[in-house]
Amino acid sequence: MNGSEKNHSGDGEVVIRVRGLKVGFGDRLVMNGLDLDLRRGEVLGFVGASGAGKSVFTRTVLGLLPKQAGTIEVYGHDIDSLSPAERRRVGQRWGVLFQQGALFSGLTVKQNIEAPMREHLDISPRLRDELAMLKIALAGLPEDAANKYPAELSGGMIKRAALARALALDPDLVFLDEPTSGLDPIGAGDFDDLIGTLQRTLGLTVFMVTHDLDSLYAICDRVAVLEQGRVVAIGPIEELLISEDPWIKSYFHGKRGTGREAAFKLGVGRRQP
Repeated sequence: MNGSEKNHSGDGEVVIRVRGLKVGFGDRLVMNGLDLDLRRGEVLGFVGASGAGKSVFTRTVLGLLPKQAGTIEVYGHDIDSLSPAERRRVGQRWGVLFQQGALFSGLTVKQNIEAPMREHLDISPRLRDELAMLKIALAGLPEDAANKYPAELSGGMIKRAALARALALDPDLVFLDEPTSGLDPIGAGDFDDLIGTLQRTLGLTVFMVTHDLDSLYAICDRVAVLEQGRVVAIGPIEELLISEDPWIKSYFHGKRGTGREAAFKLGVGRRQP
C-alpha cells in the first residue's frame, strides 16, 4: 500500500489535531471554530482566498500567534499543557519554510542552516559544518552556495536555502508557507519535485499553504479548504473536484484550473507513490 492510499483511507496516525480553534485581531475573528487533522506521512495542502487566514493558522500552530479558544495537539500532547522544555523539544521536531524565506541577511547560507543547530544541538563545529553541507545538497543547491549571502541568491535559491534550514534538525514535520510563490513555472515545478522527493525519502509529514494549483495536483495527498474561519472541506483532489461549494468550484474549475483538471484526469501530474 502506498502512502497516498493509507492517508486517503482515513486511518493514518494524526500528528496534529486542532479542535475549535479561534484566533482574532481586535473584534475580527480570523479562525472561528476551526477543526483540522494532519496525518503522519501525508502532504496536506491548505488553500483559501487571499486574506482568509492560512498563514495565521500556521503561525498559531507554531506558537507565534496567541489563540482565543480551542485546542492544538501535537504528537498527542496538548500544547498548552506542555512545560517550556517540552515545548522546545516538540519544536525541534518540525521545520518551517516561511513565504519569503526569512533568511538572516547577514549570514551566509551555511551559517543560516547552522543557526538552529547552534541553538539546539551540542555538536562539534566540524560535524555542524558537515551536516550543513548535507542539507545544502539535499535542497538541490550547488556546493558553492554555502558561502553566499541571501542577497547574492536568486529567488529559487533562496527557497532552497530556506528549505535546507528547515531540515537542519532532521524534523518529522515540515510547514511550508507558499513555497513556490514568486518562482517561474519551471522553478516552481522543480521545487514541487524536490518537496515530493524529500517527503518520500525522508518520511516527512508536510503541511503546505499554497495558491499554486500545480502543487496541489502534483504532490498533495489531501487538500483542506479554509472559508470564513473554518475548514469547509478536506480530502483528496478527486473529492474536491466534485464539490458543490461555490468557492471550491470556482477555484478548481475556473479558467486557471480547467487545463490542470483535464490533465489530472488523464493521469498527467498525479503524485507518484
